Amino acid sequence: MRVLILVILFLNLSYSTSFAEKKILNNLFDQLRDVTNPKTAELLERKIWDIWNEHPNNTELTQKLELGTELMQYGDYNYALKVFNNVIDSDPEWSEAWNKRATVYFLMSQFTESLSDIDKVLSIEPRHFGALSGQARIYINLKKYEKAIKSIEEALKFHPTFKNQKLIPEIQRLINEESV
Repeated sequence: MRVLILVILFLNLSYSTSFAEKKILNNLFDQLRDVTNPKTAELLERKIWDIWNEHPNNTELTQKLELGTELMQYGDYNYALKVFNNVIDSDPEWSEAWNKRATVYFLMSQFTESLSDIDKVLSIEPRHFGALSGQARIYINLKKYEKAIKSIEEALKFHPTFKNQKLIPEIQRLINEESV
């Protein structure tokens, strides 16, 4: 009985933390959608990334994600991939673990795997403008330009001042070059 109570308390704590995180994210996204000042938008974006990069109730997973990110930045993609696989195995509902693994796959030119992980990110966090941006970049590499534009337009619904909107004219130029 005592163990059951502890499990219920743990689950409630996890749920509360997750609920609180979602509430904060919703508030930040509401602000981001309405802001016109680029500096304020950048600050809000940074706050969103801070939340995404921190596991809601497991500091060890946050540390592993940070390790994997460092490995990725130093070009050790295979080891980073192992770290992100471990994090995903530990918590398959943490969208940022999937996003980081999608990034490693992108850097390894494994676009199919990256797109699959991005789909998982977006099923957990549909507003993930970083994943949508990565999706657009993959579609550009695959010369699926219309899909790339749609990904950026989707990101702009949540983040109207998103810097990657600058890609749209470049993609349109690529479309025009192909049709000539």
